[in-house]
Amino acid sequence: MKLYDYILSPSCYKVRLMAALAGVSLELRPVDFHPGKEHRSPALLALNPAGTIPILEDGDLLLTESSAMLAYIAALAAHEWLGQSPKELARVQQWLAFSARLTASLGGARLHQMLLVPGNLQALQRSGTMALRELEAGLAEQAIRGQRFVAADRPTIADIACFPYVALAPDGNVSLDPYPAIRRWSRSLRALPGFIEMPGIHRLHELKPEPASLPEEA
Repeated sequence: MKLYDYILSPSCYKVRLMAALAGVSLELRPVDFHPGKEHRSPALLALNPAGTIPILEDGDLLLTESSAMLAYIAALAAHEWLGQSPKELARVQQWLAFSARLTASLGGARLHQMLLVPGNLQALQRSGTMALRELEAGLAEQAIRGQRFVAADRPTIADIACFPYVALAPDGNVSLDPYPAIRRWSRSLRALPGFIEMPGIHRLHELKPEPASLPEEA
């Protein structure tokens, strides 16, 4: 299974992370995204006319959307990553769709700040902050149910879809300090067996006190 990969891409990282957690081997094919813009080369446009990465090849299967890649890798490994009940499946799909908003807002702010990609930084930061508030509320509601993850009592592909752009929000000058539920969730994900790092996702939480628990968790 080959992943066309850029080491600093959160969308590529989520696929690498899912594979590592699921114990699925990937052959990484580095792409010179910046500054080379290899993702716009004729060879890669032939694979993905949208000109985006990641791209996943497995035999005659070609996937160009990261959510589909997460689902495919999860299905190869263990179906509990996909959700085990109708309610879990629905929650997983809800948060997968939500993750696209994180990519557009927090990801857009990060690209503006790091690679000088044009965009309205303040608008992107506002949208990213609204998305973080929504995620914080969702995780707080899950905590009341006694669950640590966005869709279930265990991690699913929805968590992996949301995590990278949230963890990298400070690259776009969006702080995670106001969101204790998100910080607890991030710690839970980082503690999973097989978790792998990405450049830019630092262990900043280890330098700060543990976020206070909700009364229901005491």
